[in-house]
Amino acid sequence: MGCSQASAPPTAANSLPVKTPAEVKSPVVSANNLISAQGIGRAKLGMTLGKLKKILGAKTEFQVKSPFIVDFDAVAVVQNNQVQFYILYPAGIKLADTAIIEVLKTDNSRYQTAQGVGPGTLLKDAAAVYGEATLSYNLDNEGREYVNFANQPADRMAFRLGSYGDQSLAGIYPSQSTQGSLYETNEYKEGAKIIAIEINCFPGNCPQH
Repeated sequence: MGCSQASAPPTAANSLPVKTPAEVKSPVVSANNLISAQGIGRAKLGMTLGKLKKILGAKTEFQVKSPFIVDFDAVAVVQNNQVQFYILYPAGIKLADTAIIEVLKTDNSRYQTAQGVGPGTLLKDAAAVYGEATLSYNLDNEGREYVNFANQPADRMAFRLGSYGDQSLAGIYPSQSTQGSLYETNEYKEGAKIIAIEINCFPGNCPQH
């Protein structure tokens, strides 16, 4: 099954030179809004849900979202009527306070990596910091589109783009794939943005908190 995309030329941003660490002036991102390999804000991988509730206090709401995506439900962490981030967990179970946080996701632009990359960041700007961008989606994975950078900040971190399902793909892909259901490209549309960032740890291999 193929995916046809417009034959518009790739954005010039695709070939922007990569800045060295010395050339990148990192913004000051507060610990409460930092996305790292360890967590998102004050939520940390390996922490229990109950501990996070105590840290964030009574004014924070924890709203169950079921279903959330295929195979996963989520708890939306809400402050001041705005979702800060989501805690994902296998669909069909109730997440107890003793449960270990293994997957976190945010689409809130207030949260950024130490280099200032977050939801809403232009893909060309992220590539200027992290190196060449390789975009991909897999029809066996609900067609969700991600980008991987040459200098990926952390193996646990995933940068989400669009989706084949709703034709919101950021990449300019070949009409047919040589790798079955997997499509990859280094070309992307002008104005393409990161829409969400996810971090995860494998069960039994999460940090201890």
